[in-house]
Amino acid sequence: MSDVAVEAVGVSKRFRLYHERNQSLKAAFMRGRRAKFDEFWALRDVDLTIPTGKTFGLIGHNGSGKSTMLKCLAGILVPDHGRTQVNGKVSALLELGAGFHPELSGRDNVYLNGSILGMSRKQIDRQFDEIVDFAGLETFIDSPVKNYSSGMYVRLGFSVAINVDPEILMVDEVLAVGDESFQRKCMEKFADFRAEGRTVVIVSHALGTMRSMCDEVAWLDHGKLKGVGRPEDLVDEYVGASHEDRVVEEAPAAEEGAGHSRWGSGEVRLTGAEVLSGGQSTTKVSTGDDVVVRLHWEAAAPVVEPVFGIALHTLEGVHVTGPNTRDAEVRTGTLHGTGHLDLHVSRLMLTPGTYDLTAAVFDRSVVHAFDHREKVLRFHVIPGTPRDHYGVMSLGGSWDLRSESPPSTR
Repeated sequence: MSDVAVEAVGVSKRFRLYHERNQSLKAAFMRGRRAKFDEFWALRDVDLTIPTGKTFGLIGHNGSGKSTMLKCLAGILVPDHGRTQVNGKVSALLELGAGFHPELSGRDNVYLNGSILGMSRKQIDRQFDEIVDFAGLETFIDSPVKNYSSGMYVRLGFSVAINVDPEILMVDEVLAVGDESFQRKCMEKFADFRAEGRTVVIVSHALGTMRSMCDEVAWLDHGKLKGVGRPEDLVDEYVGASHEDRVVEEAPAAEEGAGHSRWGSGEVRLTGAEVLSGGQSTTKVSTGDDVVVRLHWEAAAPVVEPVFGIALHTLEGVHVTGPNTRDAEVRTGTLHGTGHLDLHVSRLMLTPGTYDLTAAVFDRSVVHAFDHREKVLRFHVIPGTPRDHYGVMSLGGSWDLRSESPPSTR
């Protein structure tokens, strides 16, 4: 068996983007011209070598050419320039259930879809029970698939495709189909594929999954290959570049009138919030950095012992932390005029990701809000030290492995 499962040499693929289309010969004749279009190059001179028995990932932003590359490798699309070579039987999980007929039962569609994927009737007969059991659709297998929920539909499609018994499996954004139990079965199936020495090529935006599953990843950007390497290195580089691209767009979120919820009686007003690193205001910091969260305030009249606080949330709405000056036993005194309050964090233990900061100032009872500003600031955390990726925070601990006794000689 070849050491190379999949190879792409100088692959380029273009598509036509039409501004107007002639729907018939008559329309073309009446217009007196061909329809106008621009050429869009989805891929440009991409070289890839995927070793046999490895799990290989394709990462990049939407429209970077990942799915087009996978379709070229699977033989669904033909490159305009360059060539691809695949050494082994391929199964491609690109559009689950694409060959299903809505009026036919799940049973009939298993045979229909299996034949489309290259299985003989005898092969489907042997694996039918396993396919249905994996999808968890024993009760509904004789019902028309038009009555299936979207989750049931993709589960059956996935189950058929995964049982084709390929040497090379190509997967496009289908790692999150079904409920938690089905996802776990999918991941176990992929683990079995890896243990059996099969080659898996994955396209996904689930970067945590790409880190844990892949032996190697390739980063595509606007159709060009940015790099190939270890997932822990290349995924971090991709995340960092993505954050850099978004800083200019999202920095105005800290400004007045950004459209986020705000309430309070106004005796003390929060005029802004910022994150400082190295004494400079920024919206991008690294795990483990020494940072300062600064809240700017103004008070038109003296206010005694107001309480300041912040809350951090992930983009998914997970509440990470919510420190305030009362819990920290910090006396703020009487405020009048303008000023700022700093929260110094000597080591920021947030894992890489994007976070929203909400800021508030209350009276001493922390019941009455003087000013409460939702999502006053958005900032990004990129990989640093420690180099943790899972969850929302790092423990910052150290590992120490010791043997308690020598191995047995028996």
